[in-house]
Amino acid sequence: MSVVADTSVGRKISLPLPAADVTVLIGAAAVGFSALYLVSDLIELAQGGFSTVQLVLTYVSEAAIPLFVIGIYALQRPGIGRLGLFGAVAYAYAYVFFTSTVVYALLEHTSTWSALTDQMGPWITIHSVLMVAAGLAFGFAVVRAGVLPGWTGTLLMAGMASMVIASFLPDVVQTAAAALRDMAFVGMGASLVLTARHKDSGTSARSARRSSSHALTATSSRNGSSPQLNQSRLGCERTEFDSRLRR
Repeated sequence: MSVVADTSVGRKISLPLPAADVTVLIGAAAVGFSALYLVSDLIELAQGGFSTVQLVLTYVSEAAIPLFVIGIYALQRPGIGRLGLFGAVAYAYAYVFFTSTVVYALLEHTSTWSALTDQMGPWITIHSVLMVAAGLAFGFAVVRAGVLPGWTGTLLMAGMASMVIASFLPDVVQTAAAALRDMAFVGMGASLVLTARHKDSGTSARSARRSSSHALTATSSRNGSSPQLNQSRLGCERTEFDSRLRR
């Protein structure tokens, strides 16, 4: 299975994809867990801080991010290049760290993001900078690879830039900036699912046509005639039948 993509210089490249079910799994994970991440952010905004349910939702969604980001990278190889590899690995590592902070917040009953930042010291800032750099790199690599829709990579870069600016603004603006990032991964995942289903449908149709052709050939061989000869005989029989009707 492969995807044919248009590159920025007008060349077409064929990039291999694994089995359709694996592609659908990665795409569905990107859609589902990114949406769940956005829900957890909205709950935090609505209640003005952390809660056990909200932190559990955040933990589940953040724990899945490294897996589907690496998967999205793999599905775009080799066109996504080394920049995409750096972006995917660094982004995945950053979220391994952020997932651990959720566990800390649950154990220590931390009530807000500001309190968690104070408790963790400079480590959250360091990993936030790494996340932004990785997200910008990955978004640019997605656009350059041309395998997934370019707007998804652009939206991811816009989300990263917006999160930096929004860090000095009210919580509602920060949540809106994070939503851009989440929607970028939702778009990537949805594109993978749709592409896999389309390719799988095309493959099934071609297989059905080949099976039908093979069956006709086998029947003709048993009868000692070719498919073309059978078609000619059928045409003659129809002509003779029509002549009899006219009489």
